[in-house]
Amino acid sequence: MIGYTSEETKVKRSRYTTVSIPITLYNRIKDMIKDTGFTSVSQFVTYVLREIIADMEREKLESETISEDEKKRILDRLRRLGYL
Repeated sequence: MIGYTSEETKVKRSRYTTVSIPITLYNRIKDMIKDTGFTSVSQFVTYVLREIIADMEREKLESETISEDEKKRILDRLRRLGYL
């Protein structure tokens, strides 16, 4: 893959990457998701991050400082994630 660092190439191949969080936070999340529909800490963290990113993108859409092209890209991303 021309133009990518080795780390970016790994991410593109696997479609996932590793993010480090403190063990204490991991354990708190693990305890919190017991008896919920979440099957892993990774699944929960992915859900939370998607929600936060979608909220941030919605806020950005509502601001007057973005172009129409950028609005279209954000709306497309939100649709692909299933939020619209």
